[in-house]
Amino acid sequence: MTVATLLEGLSFPECPRWHDGRLWFSDVHAGRVLSVDLEGTANVVLELDDRPTGLGFLPDGTLLVASADARLVLRVADGDTSVHADLSTLPVEWLNDMVVDADGRAYVDAIAFVDDPGGDDPLDKIVCIEPDGHWRVAADPALRPNGVVITPDGRTLIHASTRRRKLMAWTIGDDGNLSGERLWADTAGWTPDGLCLDADGAVWIGALAKEHFVRMREGGLVDATIEVPGRWATACTLGGPDGKTLFMATADPTTGSGRIELAEVAVEGAGWP
Repeated sequence: MTVATLLEGLSFPECPRWHDGRLWFSDVHAGRVLSVDLEGTANVVLELDDRPTGLGFLPDGTLLVASADARLVLRVADGDTSVHADLSTLPVEWLNDMVVDADGRAYVDAIAFVDDPGGDDPLDKIVCIEPDGHWRVAADPALRPNGVVITPDGRTLIHASTRRRKLMAWTIGDDGNLSGERLWADTAGWTPDGLCLDADGAVWIGALAKEHFVRMREGGLVDATIEVPGRWATACTLGGPDGKTLFMATADPTTGSGRIELAEVAVEGAGWP
């Protein structure tokens, strides 16, 4: 499969989102959120004295950004930035990825400890933020949630437990709370980071230091891989005019250099983000 570079000169890109004809993403270690068009023309959308992590969009197009260490979710619209939800009272150390559904309800990973304590004891939380900014803990505990997606019917949330090499699924209730946690897939030798869904119900995962993006079925069957040699595969999303462009965030942590790369795949994206 042919891989092309869309954008270079980044630090550690994460959380790519296709919206309004552009790819949006966090350059985490540079403290920036950027967007880029299909010609490779990039704009800086937001600069923070913090690590921007998860991104999403409200129905009116307002950008939401998780500010990791401040434990805030920010609203960015018309050049103005304000606090959408203040999660700083939670007994956690940082915010990770985020997904926003069709109604503007956001789910953000709230991680208990910056340094992963290891083990399979769930210590973290997933927070549900309503479109008006009111929030509550939707799942407690959760097992080190990272990349997160919602299925097209809006009824299932799937997240990566990266170092545990698992994809976990939850049922989304009418009230937005999460229940019925279950194993969606044991990813075996692959280390899942950011992920996205396609219209056949498969998940594409960035396999981090394994230097591959991997298409996986529920239960763990792998039916496609894309190699990015010498670079970590941090996160991916499907977009483009027909939804079949896989945008891949990659990084070389030894040099601090990152890229947005792309490949054309057979099945279009589905669900959120």
